[in-house]
Amino acid sequence: MDLDAYVSAHRATWERLDELSRRRRLTGAEADEIIDTYQRVATHLSVIRSTAPDASLVAYLSALLARARGRASGTRVSTWTTFIDFVAVSFPAALYRMRWWWLTVMGVCLLAAAVMTWWVLEHPRIESSFASPQEIERLVTNDFESYYSEYEATSFAARVWTNNFWLAAMCIVVGVFGLPVIWMLYSNILNLVVIGSIMIRHGRGDLFFGLLLPHGMLELTCLFVAAGVGLRIFWSWVSPGNRTRAAALGEEGRAAIGVALGLVVVLLLCGVIEAFVTPSPLPTWARIGIGVTAWLLFMVYVFVAGRRAHEAGETGDLAELDRGLTAPTV
Repeated sequence: MDLDAYVSAHRATWERLDELSRRRRLTGAEADEIIDTYQRVATHLSVIRSTAPDASLVAYLSALLARARGRASGTRVSTWTTFIDFVAVSFPAALYRMRWWWLTVMGVCLLAAAVMTWWVLEHPRIESSFASPQEIERLVTNDFESYYSEYEATSFAARVWTNNFWLAAMCIVVGVFGLPVIWMLYSNILNLVVIGSIMIRHGRGDLFFGLLLPHGMLELTCLFVAAGVGLRIFWSWVSPGNRTRAAALGEEGRAAIGVALGLVVVLLLCGVIEAFVTPSPLPTWARIGIGVTAWLLFMVYVFVAGRRAHEAGETGDLAELDRGLTAPTV
């Protein structure tokens, strides 16, 4: 099947369903029309799934049908139900759908960090361009370690959470421009490389990793997720596929907002770990173990819960969507 031709032939019907589903009140004729249009669009979705599955188009039509069903049936969902659905379905599914973007960003950044650290260690003179000998001495003997305990833990957690979410949000907001995201990634990786290489060169590598890893694995992963989502927004208007640039940008932008809201909670956990676990008197292995556990739970959340939710959204039974579509609200 020629997907582009199929989209062109039926786009007007989809747009009409979208228009009807957004109206606050429907006349009797419009109530009949939304049911009829819903059934036709459900058929279109079934055809696309079986002959030319396109993830973005399937997601768009699935969301359109879900909204139309709710409008036509007059159902109302409680706030708690919406929240639970977001945590259990929408957020992990979005993370899984965008996985190749942020996993690629993660891989490239970690590789770049490793290469840059090796280069700085192999060329000792570079170190002096980053800081004076006195500044390096203070960093190695005191500043790096004291940073995690110089503030009261609750205040520090709030500060870290705010800073990290601001950075993640900026990666998503400026993602439409592409290059600012890359610059922010570079700046953060360079800062990590400089501090890490100085600590390693002066025999404090164990302290560096012992304090970084408990919170850093999950925190950096959140940054990579935000950057990957931002770059996906950029690519959505560079290469929109069978959608208009405005439609592609709007769809990816709405999905990005959902991811940003989910990252609020994950980054709060990062802040709590950084404030209460990283500077704690626990053994290094225990602190790192907590960080590894938190990171693994996040990855399981994405690749188990997210995969299930994503696949359910793409291959779900259309009869489930039709359930309750018999009593339109006029």
